[in-house]
Amino acid sequence: MGTLSQKGAEIAIRAQNLTKEFLLSHQPYSSLKGLLLAFLPKRMEHIVALKEVSFTIHQGETVGVIGRNGSGKSTLLGIIARVYRPTSGSITVNGRVAPLLELGAGFHPDLTGLENIYFNGVILGLTRRQVAERLPEIIAFAELEDYIDAPIRTYSSGMLMRLGFAIAAHVDADILLVDEVLAVGDARFQQKCYRKIHEFQEQGRTILFVSHDMEAVRQVAQRALWLDKGVLRADGEVNTVIEAYLQEAAATP
Repeated sequence: MGTLSQKGAEIAIRAQNLTKEFLLSHQPYSSLKGLLLAFLPKRMEHIVALKEVSFTIHQGETVGVIGRNGSGKSTLLGIIARVYRPTSGSITVNGRVAPLLELGAGFHPDLTGLENIYFNGVILGLTRRQVAERLPEIIAFAELEDYIDAPIRTYSSGMLMRLGFAIAAHVDADILLVDEVLAVGDARFQQKCYRKIHEFQEQGRTILFVSHDMEAVRQVAQRALWLDKGVLRADGEVNTVIEAYLQEAAATP
């Protein structure tokens, strides 16, 4: 079993030989025959999502994480956010983490937007009083004043993104994890989020930014990690890494 630790200063995130494996079961329930044979042993699939990945990110850095679908980007952010434990290797995280991972992740669909703000704020380390103090700013940033008392199962994907980003932006996180969620929603609100990200950068916060939009990565990051089938292919200056990634993508059918 890999280790999770939180100590020291200066270093925000350090991964050492980080490996994450998943064992997935496949049950043939798609037919009546499959249901009748459900008692038989399941077919298991072994997936190596990350393989011996090592890097160090210092406080105040903004790092883009790029790679094709299935390359391990979301798994990496999930480990940093403590959604997953590493199979082997270690991950050190210093500071409060605000994850913006899957759209709607962490929200309870039957709770209202208001209730979910309290729910997520407390999970991210705030007291109820602190959440109450920031409530007007969160609601105003999300632009959901007319919908805040509705259950979020009635929210559109754009509304979920607004609420998730607004909460993450107001919990005084040291580390912000952004995984593709800014691809949802209108262009005006996306630019509002990017302005907030630039504020975080000026405040010296650490940001990991996952996106398939290379121009967006160039816009916010100075450094990039390129993951390929769970392996760290490159770690360096953002334009250099992106160009190497795009050249290989163009050469691969």
